[in-house]
Amino acid sequence: MGNKNQVKRLQQQRASLLRRTMKPTDSRLKPSDRSKGKPKKKRDDDEPKLIDRPQGSSAMFFQYNTQLGPPYHILVDTNFVNFSIKNKLDIIKTMMDCLYAKCIPYITDCVVAELEKLGQKYKLALRIIKDPRFERLHCLHRGTYADDCLVQRVTQHKCYIVATNDKDLKRRIRKIPGVPIMNVAVNRYVVERMPDAFEPMGK
Repeated sequence: MGNKNQVKRLQQQRASLLRRTMKPTDSRLKPSDRSKGKPKKKRDDDEPKLIDRPQGSSAMFFQYNTQLGPPYHILVDTNFVNFSIKNKLDIIKTMMDCLYAKCIPYITDCVVAELEKLGQKYKLALRIIKDPRFERLHCLHRGTYADDCLVQRVTQHKCYIVATNDKDLKRRIRKIPGVPIMNVAVNRYVVERMPDAFEPMGK
């Protein structure tokens, strides 16, 4: 019995020596022995994941928008013009009364197209926005949905104040840091999220 145990021990030692010197691809090795010499693969969970984050605007100093300041550039929405007419407000004069500075209203092609679609009822609104004091911004995208166009513009360029009374559009603009919103109140305009340095004195 003692000789048999000794022979087994010698065979095991010999096999372990062969495993050390033989390559894992050697045909003499069993499949179970080949897997022992292979290095373990790293799991995908162990590898660091890359997260894409949108680049912050160079105009922003923390929550403060450095591009805002007189003369103010104001993007005008369709319903802002209509609400101004209902309240009998002169758009440019009331903007300057609100911000105490020169204001340049901007009208996009989408807003003009929306007003043209509304028909004869909004003929006065079309006549107002065709005033030479209103700057025209040309759109390169397809379709005439003004809300998407205005959101895209203020995301790319932080120099605008958005003039709108649309609740959905205001909710979307509030998610973009550093963009103030102007809306029509009772016989006047009101601005929200204006930086302290340019806050009107009367507010």
